[in-house]
Order: sequence, then structure tokens, then C-alpha cells
Amino acid sequence: MDFQHYLARRPPDYPDTNALGRCLRAMVEAGLDRLPLPGSGHTLERFQRLSEVGGHDLGLCKLYEGHTDALAIIEQLGGTPTPGSTWGMWAAEPPQARVKVTPAGHMVTLNGRKAWCSGAAVLSHALLTAWDADGQQQLVAVALDQPGVTITDQGWQAVGMAATGSVEVLFDNAEAQAIGNPGDYLQRPGFWQGGIGIAACWYGASRRIAEGLRQHCAQRDEPHALAHLGATDTALQAAADVLRFSALQIDAQPEADAELLARRARAVVEQSAEQVMREVGRALGAGPFCQDRHFARLSADLPVFLRQSHAERDLAALGQQIAGQSCEVWAL
Repeated sequence: MDFQHYLARRPPDYPDTNALGRCLRAMVEAGLDRLPLPGSGHTLERFQRLSEVGGHDLGLCKLYEGHTDALAIIEQLGGTPTPGSTWGMWAAEPPQARVKVTPAGHMVTLNGRKAWCSGAAVLSHALLTAWDADGQQQLVAVALDQPGVTITDQGWQAVGMAATGSVEVLFDNAEAQAIGNPGDYLQRPGFWQGGIGIAACWYGASRRIAEGLRQHCAQRDEPHALAHLGATDTALQAAADVLRFSALQIDAQPEADAELLARRARAVVEQSAEQVMREVGRALGAGPFCQDRHFARLSADLPVFLRQSHAERDLAALGQQIAGQSCEVWAL
């Protein structure tokens, strides 16, 4: 079964984390998590699937993107995931929540607190970043159904993206497996390539929000609404073009440093999403926010999901990269 048929059969209304977990497990069982790897020659297909899930439900997309990203990372770094498992990818590093990793034979042990653990209560496994005694970051894989893992109800009071259950998790001598070597998570080409996948999720939700305005304008000749639709179209077209271009670049140079590519793509798609929400809201008024549950859910979730971008900090990092380039960086 393909993506569109599968998602069309499921109402886009997941009231809690358990509902999202059931849907993710069903998608895994149907083989819908087997996406082309970034740089495999089919990166655009990967972005398209993430976009489709994003347009269906952003809570599900958050868990689905994390799961498929974890599978890609494990394969890139030489690991093998357990068949039928569902994965989180937890790499947030706030200063008050860090996990320490200690060698223990052929395995490692984990101690500490991890924040922003999306889907923790409903996933079977997680990839997460931890820190060794030398201050190096190590990626580890951990089964979540063991005594040393405690899923708390702390750290998550969200309204938007509420169903993802992105709570804090405590580790107390939990057993885990090191994936790759220290530093591999950030140093591999797939790190920035995966960051563009997040932008594809934003794009999918933006596109679905915009569809309500397109349908409205197809039925009514309202000049102001048409002007908002024109602005929405240009924003979405720019985002789609940069995602397509990024996929082509990744496939052409799968081992290249994709940081500049990713920072540009994420900035363009973020700005597009923010413009789409503004234009559609001004054109359609309160109606769809109050009477269209799918639209309302996406509109509440997308601003939260977009904050995986670090706004001006990310733009400043992009500016720093561009400042060191020649004028040819903007040549056609």
C-alpha cells in the first residue's frame, strides 16, 4: 500500500501519544518506514514521504521523522535495528539534562536525564546523544523497556504538538549499545542532510494549510483572498524549489558537507511556512481555526514544530558562512 492511500484511510485526529504510537507501529508493520536513505539517488522521494506525513498530522510526523532518521543513522554508522522496533531520535542537549555514558564490557551504561524525548512512552527503542568521561559526544541505542529507564511526565506542558509526549526520561545504569565512534553523530554527512528532512515536514504542513485557501478561491472570486493566495503560492513554490534542489545536490554529492545547503533550505522553508500561516489566516479569518479540526490542529502544531529552528541564531550562523564566501556564491 502506498503512502497516500494509507494516510487517506486514517482520520487525521490523534488525541494522545498512545494513538500516535499505534499508528507508527502500524506504519512500520506495513513497511512504510523503509524510506530511501539520504544520498541514495532517491532523496527527493524521502522528502516527499516526510512531507505527506506532515500534511496529514504533525504529531505523527514528529514520531515518524524521528523513527526514520534513527533507522538511517543506524545504517550509516554500521548498526542493525531490531526488526519491528520503533525508534526515537533524541539529541537535544539543554545544560540541565545531560546523559553520561560509561563503558561496560561490549556495552555501555547510561546515567542522567534526557529532555525533549518525543514519543518516549510509546516507542520500543531510542537513539540518543550522551557524553563520555573525556567530554566527547557518543551516540547510543537503548531499549526503553528495561528497569533502568524511567519515562517521566515532566517537561511537557504543550498545547501545540501536545500528543507527541516529548517528556523527560531518566536513566539509571541503563544498558545501551554505542553506535559509531565519539563525534560520529555530528560529523557524518547525514546530519545536515537529515536537517533538510525536517524542513520537508514543515513544508507538508504548510502546503496542507494553504489548500484551504486554494479551495476557497476556486469557489469565490474575492480579490483580497486571491492576493493572499498569490503570496502563498510564491512562498510555497520557493520552498518546494529549494527542497528539490537540495535533494538533487545531496544525491550528486552524498559525502559532501551539506551544512550550507541545509541552513539555506531550512531558512527558506521556515520563512515560507510563517508566511503561509499569516496569509491564510488573514484571508480566511477565524472560520477554519474554529470549524475545521484538521486545519486547526496543523495551525496549532506547526508554530511549535518550526521552533526546531533556532531563528536568528541559525540565520547568524548562515550569515557567518556566507560572509566567508566569494561573490560567486549568489551567481546564477
